[in-house]
Amino acid sequence: MILEALTSDRCIEGQGVIDGKIDAMHDRNVINSIVFLLAMSPCMDFLNWLEPDMSLNVLTCLDDPSDLVRVSSVSRSWRHFVIENDLCKKLCLRMFPQLSRVAGVVELNSPDAEEVAEIGSSKSKELETLEREHRVYAFLARGFISFNVRSSISKAISASSTDNYPEESIRNTLEPRVMVGQRASYWSSKGQSDPAVPEILIYKLVSDLVVINEVSIHPFQAFFQVGLPIYSAKAVRFHMGCAKSLVVVECDSKDESCHENKFVWTYTSEVFPMTQENRLQTFKLPEPVLCIGGILQIELLGRVQRQEMDGLFYICVSHVEVKGKPLSPAFGVEIHVPSGEFVLKNDVQAKLHNQQNLPENESIIISTVNLEDMRGMQPFVNWNVVGIEEEYQGEEEDGSDEEYFL
Repeated sequence: MILEALTSDRCIEGQGVIDGKIDAMHDRNVINSIVFLLAMSPCMDFLNWLEPDMSLNVLTCLDDPSDLVRVSSVSRSWRHFVIENDLCKKLCLRMFPQLSRVAGVVELNSPDAEEVAEIGSSKSKELETLEREHRVYAFLARGFISFNVRSSISKAISASSTDNYPEESIRNTLEPRVMVGQRASYWSSKGQSDPAVPEILIYKLVSDLVVINEVSIHPFQAFFQVGLPIYSAKAVRFHMGCAKSLVVVECDSKDESCHENKFVWTYTSEVFPMTQENRLQTFKLPEPVLCIGGILQIELLGRVQRQEMDGLFYICVSHVEVKGKPLSPAFGVEIHVPSGEFVLKNDVQAKLHNQQNLPENESIIISTVNLEDMRGMQPFVNWNVVGIEEEYQGEEEDGSDEEYFL
């Protein structure tokens, strides 16, 4: 784990760790020296041998949550080093920069809440905060890579325009079937003489925190019109964010208001070209995006199909699908508008419930490291990892530096 991190291209080239640079790691001779010492003396505690900044740079090269858990389980001093330097939080920020808006973290339904409050006088408030953040971000990082990908739309909120409401409502886009009963299922915009006029569709996702991987859109083909025209858009763009208030925004009505001013957008994608084809077209984001607030806006750019009977351009969508990783009920947010900052809430009971439902062999994601390289470090790093939550069981309050077992 440590050896692989040190010998990785990212660490050697000094990229992607702290503000994109690791000046201290530019010297290949220093890296080779550390690797040699670890290989020859696997029981050596290099955190005591290296300067704190160098140790921090080494451990920041780890990009798997499982590895950080293993590091924090080696000994009490290693665990304190991970916690005091916010390594789990920094890992989450590297994975999803949107978390830079977190104003604080809260643990809900924690069985240890009362005990912590009583013992609070013997610990510094700052250390308690760091330990809480470590627990929350450690599990959050694991959730990013281990929670299941599934369909993530909860409801349709509104459209910028609807030609015939409710027969051609945005709600129809949640139905994957082309026909429902005796009617075609699709949403249609109002007609426009200018093909450049865009349209907007807004959806509520299944969770306030969802890691979005891709969005799929199926343009509608009017099989009941001459020539079987397909009313696609020229291109599409996605916005993600949150509602400005807790008021539930209802689905579109007969007017053309799409309630866009009721939302704050924290992410905007690139523009993806759409083809004029009768199929579900998948738009994969360059990197997974953490949608904070659970609102997705689809911006349909440009019109390509003119309707023969009135000479106007329309956009019609048969189906919309979003694939992502919902992080509820373990995680939720409380958003402060208009600052855009939010409090990250971790429901400990929901977290434990999720873990109990995991198969025994999936209680933690195992890092894909080269085990041959790590065999020499086996006495030094505990490999009997079971789960993140068990990291904190059996912790003693004395100052000893014994090995932790997860």
